Amino acid sequence: MTAMLKEGPGWRLGWDEERATFKALVGGENWALELTLEEFLDLRRLARQLADTIAAMATELMPDERITCEQETQHLWIEAEGFHHSYSLRFIVLNGRSCEGTWPPATVPEVLHSLEHINVF
Repeated sequence: MTAMLKEGPGWRLGWDEERATFKALVGGENWALELTLEEFLDLRRLARQLADTIAAMATELMPDERITCEQETQHLWIEAEGFHHSYSLRFIVLNGRSCEGTWPPATVPEVLHSLEHINVF
């Protein structure tokens, strides 16, 4: 199987190896966009790095302290914003397509889990 779709309330992730340019699909409640392999790999890697950073900072933060962390590559910019236990993810594709997406805090744990487990060949 070369195509797959994972989804839950307020999010979806898709992968189709047979597509020429835009192999990945990412979406939220009322939006969806296609990503290249490089954009998708950056999204997956940077989202994990932000999650790890926020988890490492948790012991240094007050319970009601909000944080914002961001990362950027040549393909995209991504930001985590909220509390160490509940934050949103927002990203912007930087390759001239002028598109962005946001997952609210309630969906981020499932998105992170699915980003790690979607098969990218």
